[in-house]
Amino acid sequence: MKIELSGIRKAYGRKAVLNNVSLTAEEGSCVGILGGNGCGKSTLLSILAGVQKADGGSFVCDGHDLLKEAGLRNSAVGYVPQCDPLIEELNAWDNLCMWYDKGTLKRELEHGVLAMLEIDGFLKVPVQKMSGGMKKRLSIGCAVSSAPRILLLDEPSAALDLVCKEKIYRYFESFRAGGGILLLATHDLQELACCDQCYILKQGILYPYVYDGDIHRLAENLL
Repeated sequence: MKIELSGIRKAYGRKAVLNNVSLTAEEGSCVGILGGNGCGKSTLLSILAGVQKADGGSFVCDGHDLLKEAGLRNSAVGYVPQCDPLIEELNAWDNLCMWYDKGTLKRELEHGVLAMLEIDGFLKVPVQKMSGGMKKRLSIGCAVSSAPRILLLDEPSAALDLVCKEKIYRYFESFRAGGGILLLATHDLQELACCDQCYILKQGILYPYVYDGDIHRLAENLL
């Protein structure tokens, strides 16, 4: 499997947020997209997820443009936005039941993705009483209900403690080992270490970037 983003454009009025954004990624890879606040990272991921429409460009996987084929996109792509898309009044089990049939849900909780994310430990906890880490793991669990091959994550470990980050990163490694592709919008240096490729999105243009551990050089490039 391979994905190709080509010439993706988005403008709000006269302001170009994405200007011919292009990249490729092979199966089993992790791509990190860096950039300052408001640079368009979230816009790009929401377009790839089908939440927003692009003004132009393509998102091709196995010869199909997922920007045009919504059915294929919905099965092939999982999306975890910055704000957890959970129903606050419901507990974890009830949120999951909106995405899984009960047979699949039980199997996944016993020895699948949801077990790996350790969601079985807080099934009866209402979302409004969950920690940030619980919410993020539950959001990921909901996002992968269709067994997607491509996972889009918008700052997945922001404000999480190290233990929770480790659980999420362990799942990322498993996802990649199965041939999945991860696209991360991130500011987190730990997440950068997981990435095979990095890009900086700046003034609507996506630039390749090789992170060598020099934080000061990275910060200068983000300005």
